[in-house]
Amino acid sequence: MTDETPQELTPLDQAHAAMEARPEEDAARLRFYERLADAELFLMLTEEAVGEQISPALFETPEGSFVLVFDREERLAQFAGQPVPYAALSGRVVAQMLAGQGIGLGVNLEVAPSSILIPAEAVGWLHQTLGHAPEELEGDVSEFTPPKGLPEALLTALDAKLATAGGLAAAAYLVGVRYADGGMGHLLGFVAAREAAQPSLAKAAGEALTFSGIEAGAMDVAFFEPDSPVAASLARVGLKFDLPQPEEPKIYQPEIPGSNPDKPPRLV
Repeated sequence: MTDETPQELTPLDQAHAAMEARPEEDAARLRFYERLADAELFLMLTEEAVGEQISPALFETPEGSFVLVFDREERLAQFAGQPVPYAALSGRVVAQMLAGQGIGLGVNLEVAPSSILIPAEAVGWLHQTLGHAPEELEGDVSEFTPPKGLPEALLTALDAKLATAGGLAAAAYLVGVRYADGGMGHLLGFVAAREAAQPSLAKAAGEALTFSGIEAGAMDVAFFEPDSPVAASLARVGLKFDLPQPEEPKIYQPEIPGSNPDKPPRLV
């Protein structure tokens, strides 16, 4: 393991340390798996990828078969001791690839504080968990109210998830809801979401719920046009999450000499 200063620790290192410090706490363990799913991981291969075809290096141990991933390229190089082929994939893609294969995940082995062997059963659980999503709003809403009683862990997780969804929607609002049938709950309403991005946004909300240890039924998801009355109601009472918006491309128009009266052309 390398001696790294706190400034050099990655988010995965920090989440792993929190999990190790509180082994009895489910929330810390969930946060580690969330960081693992969100991280860009460098998967060791036996040969260079051909198109989308990859051949992960497989390591047999007394605990089972494992592929190896690292959250920094230099950590992979340090472990291998020589240049090796690799594929850069998100943790959720790696979990999907390994699910049902009986293969575990070796993370940052021997080169980082977050060195850990994750057995195949845990990889399968992660893949299944990442597939959860909250229900889309179906019932008639009689009233929107400010959100109450939700744990800080969920709010923090939502903020982190939505911060990575730049350009997919204008904003999101978390509100309390009272339904026409008398039921109550919470709703995450997205405003001006791209239609193609709506499943991904709903899934991100579901992951925030799951990895915060909150029951899936605690929050619905819905999508609204920016000029709808509902969007105005959400803005009045809801907790707003700003989604980063991509910068508009700047068009530079060259100035024609002599066209600006304040800048007469130079005479040579």
